[in-house]
Amino acid sequence: MNLNLFSRTMALALLTLLTVSTHAAEKTEHNFERWEKSISQFEKQDQDQGIKKGGNLFVGSSSIRMWDLDKYFPEQHVLNRGFGGSEIVDSTHFADRIIIKHEPEVIFLYAGDNDLARKKTAEEVVKDFKKFVAKVHKSLPETRIVFIAIKPSLSRWKLADTIQQANKLIAAQCAKNDLLEFADVWEPMLGEEGKPRPELFKSDGLHMEHPGYLIWKKAVQPYMVKK
Repeated sequence: MNLNLFSRTMALALLTLLTVSTHAAEKTEHNFERWEKSISQFEKQDQDQGIKKGGNLFVGSSSIRMWDLDKYFPEQHVLNRGFGGSEIVDSTHFADRIIIKHEPEVIFLYAGDNDLARKKTAEEVVKDFKKFVAKVHKSLPETRIVFIAIKPSLSRWKLADTIQQANKLIAAQCAKNDLLEFADVWEPMLGEEGKPRPELFKSDGLHMEHPGYLIWKKAVQPYMVKK
């Protein structure tokens, strides 16, 4: 091999290595600081209102954040700790600040939607769910955790197969543990043609209108603590 060919070969190998390393870093890097304002607001609410322990705590992404829990569950102790755009790892990271201190009897988690939209695999979502469970049960070993199935939506229908795979894997994980439950909202949100029902969604095709939340209410109600 002549010197010029050797140099080009080494340069190409180095470039490939740097590219792979860069992609790996981009995939593993996660910016938790972007949620600091939301988390601080939750902490201020806790200071102003006091902490009432027990009951049902809802956490996760915007579908939780936008859910008026007091309206849909007026007779039950509910607490909303959803922050829009979040992934499972975010709820895990901030669990001590927004979940654990409330000592809920039941936690309802809705996340995974944004995770998959940001190119995570179904297997990675399941792995993150397991870490969330481990984090919670380390401090609250008797608390039940209900995973609300990743919903079908008009704007993310191209991810349908991946979403179904993630739901299937998480449902299987829940079936292995008496403290875990899987609340299915996938099937009830589909129409006769097997596609998301348009009337359930806002104009963005992602967030839900009242009929969508009625489906969610029916799905989670059996797992709620009624006090």
